[in-house]
Amino acid sequence: MKLVTVTSALLFAFTFLTITNSVNAQTNEKLAREWVNRKEWANGISLNVAPSVDAQEFYKQYQSNKAVWDKVFQFLKSHNLDTLSAGKYPIDGDNAYASITYGPSKTLDEAKWESHRKYIDLQYVIKGEEKIEVAPVSSATVVTPYNEARDAANYTGDGMYYIAMPGTFYLFFPQDAHRPNIKVDGFDEVKKLVIKIKVVQ
Repeated sequence: MKLVTVTSALLFAFTFLTITNSVNAQTNEKLAREWVNRKEWANGISLNVAPSVDAQEFYKQYQSNKAVWDKVFQFLKSHNLDTLSAGKYPIDGDNAYASITYGPSKTLDEAKWESHRKYIDLQYVIKGEEKIEVAPVSSATVVTPYNEARDAANYTGDGMYYIAMPGTFYLFFPQDAHRPNIKVDGFDEVKKLVIKIKVVQ
């Protein structure tokens, strides 16, 4: 009888903790999403954050490295991306730097899955459109192991597709496998910005 009582109590405690953790996670996600939508981080830029972005991770990384993120958004505010030439642009030494490319997108077979450990990708299509596929790293299969020099691993996987276009940027954290640069019919060439932002562990 005592064993049954103890077992029931433990089961109740486990269930309570599970429900509490689930509610806390939902609350934290809601608060983080509200923070993203308030755009206090944006420094006056009019760009939107893609709905697929992990709001809690964005909040955590921003708060842990605010000075660097503020420089990133200042870069976006102070440069006319439409007229900025292709090339590399410093933002904050090794903490954040930008590159602009202009060229053709890739077929689905040519585009590669990737993830990074040291840097977060901020990806923004300046002109044109491209398709980006996104999936959790945990659900993808490694085909090229992580290379520290390239800060990249490559995968195969199945994810959600998004159409990236001017006005909205994407953030890819270490847990986000992503396959960008996929061609959208009607857009033969795309001008794109990628900002690398150092991850805070």
